[in-house]
Amino acid sequence: MRFLQLRWKNPAKISSNTPLSFGPFNSTTQTRWKKPANTAQTRLENRTRDPNLDKLTAQYRRLKLILNLYDVVSAKKRGRFVSVQSLSKCAPHAGINTSTAGDLLRKYPHIFEVFTHPIKRNLCCKFRENFVILLKQEEDFISQNEHENVMRIRKILMMSVNGSIHLHALRLMRTELGFPENFRDSIAIKYDEVFRMVDLEIVELIDRNGIDESSGVAKVESWRQKEYTEKWLSEFEVKYAFPIHFPTGFKIEPGYREKLKNWQRLPYVKPYERELTYHLNGQKTEPLGQSLGCDELISRSKGVGKRKSGGVERYEKRAVAIIHELLSLTVEKLVPLERLAHYKKDLGIEVNIRELLLKHPGIFYISTKGNIEIVFLREAYSKGCLIEPNPIYDLRRKVLELLLLGNRHTRELRTEMELKDEIRDMTDDENGWENSEGDFVIPILESFSDHDNDDNLK
Repeated sequence: MRFLQLRWKNPAKISSNTPLSFGPFNSTTQTRWKKPANTAQTRLENRTRDPNLDKLTAQYRRLKLILNLYDVVSAKKRGRFVSVQSLSKCAPHAGINTSTAGDLLRKYPHIFEVFTHPIKRNLCCKFRENFVILLKQEEDFISQNEHENVMRIRKILMMSVNGSIHLHALRLMRTELGFPENFRDSIAIKYDEVFRMVDLEIVELIDRNGIDESSGVAKVESWRQKEYTEKWLSEFEVKYAFPIHFPTGFKIEPGYREKLKNWQRLPYVKPYERELTYHLNGQKTEPLGQSLGCDELISRSKGVGKRKSGGVERYEKRAVAIIHELLSLTVEKLVPLERLAHYKKDLGIEVNIRELLLKHPGIFYISTKGNIEIVFLREAYSKGCLIEPNPIYDLRRKVLELLLLGNRHTRELRTEMELKDEIRDMTDDENGWENSEGDFVIPILESFSDHDNDDNLK
């Protein structure tokens, strides 16, 4: 400090070669400009958005809350109705914290029906018949569709490392996979010739070798066959390729096309293959039950050279294929991102799933609308609708349409009793007397006409 004061007092004595010890560019502790972080969170925030899928995610979020409220109300002993006052208490249990009971009844008149209790004379609400019928039809169709549910569980077990999977992971994706609520008893235990319960929460495939070849074909293989036959592409181009559909406005950086082309040609172990067919450190094949973890695969690939062997890239491409096939097995080709983490150990996906999905924006899309991250299979959707719908999807879409109707077409919802009450209110005045002149004469004339008819008959 004293040195600085002397230099300020005697500037002439300071030599020109002496560096100044003050100033933004002459300070000993300079502030270095940091490079922008390139993490999965930043890539998620800076990704190209798909407005159609984001809008669909927000709509599904609202529908999920209504379905949760339906489960809470249906669990009550008195029936599937509740008073308007009690509805406000049930809403937080269903995850609805921002809307009151009055807001729900005004926003969704096609789902809720308000009526007066015949005994207590208080306002109550219940779910409309059309809404309940659609949910019942979906439940009945799922329970009757056991064959496809068995095939879905079998394919998931075929993709697993040891031929087994935890029921907790399947239970979390029960709605997305189209399983009934009691699928453990109705499928896993019932079909004991196909599945075996190793533990209370682990199901295992009995015979992995006795399954026909058609069951071990991935969904993407049909697209590859179509590309090979219709577009006359070479087998080298489409044998390991995936359909790519970038969102509108996606910015392709220089060199990205070449990297994508090389990645499409890169061979990998397909989801239902049991042996590693590519060369790694001179080893030609290796059983899938003893498949390498990601860390071990990286360490082994260092000896041959990461760029030459492509061991890590092949491992990641296999993980992409497994997630692609898992999404193809779902009903609506979507699944919440957090639920995929429960399949990492059983299916051998020892990578960061969010980073892996963000590396391939042409195959997957992560939507963050509605405070939930949902992974979509891009090739399955066009303008926010499923390209190849199925009966369960159609029923769920009809339920969503009831939600999206809002206050439109509400005149059709009024029952005959409501119309009679409206007519009675229009004809009655405040004191309860009828305003229409001569209306009181009509019942008297009808009684006379009845007596006349009886006399004529006699």
